[in-house]
Order: sequence, then C-alpha cells, then structure tokens
Amino acid sequence: MDDFVRELLSLGRSYFQRKQYQRAEKYLSQVVEHNQSFADVYNMLGVIFHDGGQFARAQRAFEAALKINPAYTEAALNLAIIYNDMGRYQEAKEVYQSALKRGQTAPGELDRFVKGKIANMYADIGDVYVSSGRFQEAVSEFQRALSLCPGFVDIRVKLGAAFRDLGSKELALQEFERAVSESPQYLPARIQLGVALYSAGRTGDAVAQWEEVLARNPANKTAEMYLSLVRESAKKP
Repeated sequence: MDDFVRELLSLGRSYFQRKQYQRAEKYLSQVVEHNQSFADVYNMLGVIFHDGGQFARAQRAFEAALKINPAYTEAALNLAIIYNDMGRYQEAKEVYQSALKRGQTAPGELDRFVKGKIANMYADIGDVYVSSGRFQEAVSEFQRALSLCPGFVDIRVKLGAAFRDLGSKELALQEFERAVSESPQYLPARIQLGVALYSAGRTGDAVAQWEEVLARNPANKTAEMYLSLVRESAKKP
C-alpha cells in the first residue's frame, strides 16, 4: 500500500469513526479505486450507503467485504440487516444464522468478531511498520493477526509482501500461494503471486496468474500492465 492510499484510508476511517459519513465516503471510495483488498473499507462504505438509504449499494459493499473475508462477522450481520430492509427475509435469516454460527466460541475463547477486530489492529500496526521500512516488525504484526484469524486473506497477502520486501522471496511465494489456494477469487493475491513467480524466473507461471485475473476481471489494469511489460520484454533482442 503506497503512502497516498494509506493517507486516504486514515482520513476515511477517522471521519467514519466520527460518523461524518459524507466526508468518509469521499476518501474511502478513493481507496477502493486504488486498492480493492480492504474488507473493512467495503464494510464502512456499506454502513454509509445504508445510512443514506442506498440499500442496493450497501448490499454490494457488504457482499464485497465478505468476498474478501468470508469470516467477517460484522459485515455478515450488516448484510443480513440490508436483506431484511429490502424484504429478502429468507436470505436475511440465512446470513444471520450463518454469522451467529461462525461467531460461536468455546468458554474462555475470544469471540470471532473480537478476534477480527484485534487482527485488523495488528494489521494496521504492520502497515505502519511497512511504511517506515521496518519489514521484520511488520512481518511479526501480520503473523500475530493471522494467528488470530488465519482466514483473513488480505492480511496474508500483506504478510507475503512484507516477506518480499524483507528479501525472503521463498516465504513470500508460499504466503501468496496459500492466499490464492484459500481464496481463488481474491484477485490481489493472484497479482502478487504472479509478481513473486516472475521474480523467481517462472515467467510462464506468472503470466498464467495474470491471465487468470483478466479472465475473472477483464478490466483489471494491474494485470494488463504486468502482462504488457512481460510481452514487451520478450520482444527485445
């Protein structure tokens, strides 16, 4: 995540927490334009759209959050509320019951919703370390987050990127491969896996990942850019 997106995200979250939704939407929407890997950004946008009576947009935002992180209990409960408001009562019931089932814990164990909040806090600290060039500390924070919520694929991709920046290319590759294996539809993981494969000299495998991204999302500019760079490089004598 570059400094520009990080600043947008910080401003968006700050305004959201103060319930200044119009200002928050301005910044969070820009985050989504540059980076589609933040489940909590989609959840916040969903809350904002719901508050403004834009139920269809809220539904899409909550569904996007759950696509990134299927274990995101807060987004699941918010989606159930939207379905109910739209008169889709059976779907609301199914999503609600599923969210409750995922949130069940043994006595003394942290609730999954609480785990998710703490995991995201660790990930935020990791982001700060990354922005400061402290990649080993970032790795530690992302690992702490994943120890609580191993299914948070967006954080796993961040861990892979931190390993890569630290120079641990094989560990980075392993994290990206796991992210794609666990969430094949999460395209940022495929893009990063392609980069790691290309860096390892596995150009054909890298191209296959980026082509799969375009098969799933033909408008993905990042995958197009990487493929174009590879093809231009291949033309050079």
